[in-house]
Amino acid sequence: MYPSGLGYHAAMNDSRDSLRAEIAATAARFIADGGLDYASARRKAASEVGEGRLPRGSLPDHDEIDAALREHLELFDEQHAERVLALRETALALMAQLEAFRPLVTGAAWKGIAAEHAPLHLQLFADNPKEVSYWLLNQGIDFEVDTMTHFQGRGEAEVLGFLWRDTPVMLSLHEPDDLRGALRPGASGPARGDRAALARRMREDAT
Repeated sequence: MYPSGLGYHAAMNDSRDSLRAEIAATAARFIADGGLDYASARRKAASEVGEGRLPRGSLPDHDEIDAALREHLELFDEQHAERVLALRETALALMAQLEAFRPLVTGAAWKGIAAEHAPLHLQLFADNPKEVSYWLLNQGIDFEVDTMTHFQGRGEAEVLGFLWRDTPVMLSLHEPDDLRGALRPGASGPARGDRAALARRMREDAT
């Protein structure tokens, strides 16, 4: 009975892993082709693949969706590498101008996974967040104000959205104290980096 029990659990784990992979691949397609955000894409993919209630542990995490999205774009999007390079070059240029606000780059430009119309996401750590708005106004840049979940998972952060050099940009505003630990690597590596780190990542990818 014991060996057969082990076999049953192994089969269940294999089935769950296969389901996670299928949901991740489907979510990646929704992100790449439909422009959905990760949370919406995962919900829609789970509904389409699961056709009802899903077993516990069958939903993929962000890293699994990232891997599936990278694979999808590299297979089906001939402009992906060019798009990533353009987004990163834009990030370097804008970060140089925003240097006083301690910018870190995250999201598509940092990960090198950029679906069409993926925004450039910079996290700023200004002493006075209003100064960021004043800077944009002085540059003649129209922007919209929104909020998003704080990257540390507590509360919300203000977001300024606008177009810069035909690239959609999100500036999320954070307290200077939030810099503490922001660059500490997680299980899948650092989730953001400064301008020098992005330039270094670009050189590594080029070789």
